[in-house]
Amino acid sequence: MRDMTETTPVELLVCTTCRRGLPVEDDAQRPGALLHKALEQAGLPDGVTLKPVECLSNCDQGCSIVLRGGPTRWTFVYENLTETEHVETIVDGATKYLAAEDGLVKWRERPEHFRKNCAARIPPIGALK
Repeated sequence: MRDMTETTPVELLVCTTCRRGLPVEDDAQRPGALLHKALEQAGLPDGVTLKPVECLSNCDQGCSIVLRGGPTRWTFVYENLTETEHVETIVDGATKYLAAEDGLVKWRERPEHFRKNCAARIPPIGALK
């Protein structure tokens, strides 16, 4: 891994409106909101900014997150996450993403959940000619 002090900042977006199919009335108790809250307390590495977002339109696939960072990095959407089981997985994945200059963490080095639950991989702006 690269020295993380020389990296482009990374954003970790969490869909806070996710209900994960549950009949939740209180917005603060939605699984997506609870996942965001858990990640606020998880100790993300410097250089990773946590941001809440409304609806990533992946509602049937559990909680979803996005890892993105600047015009030269690939963007990833991960799904089927929970606020109780995957906080450490997300921190690990975000740390590795931050360390990869182009955002492409080697497949075997990604957390297992990320390998099996990637909803989208989006090329950097300007990567396609």
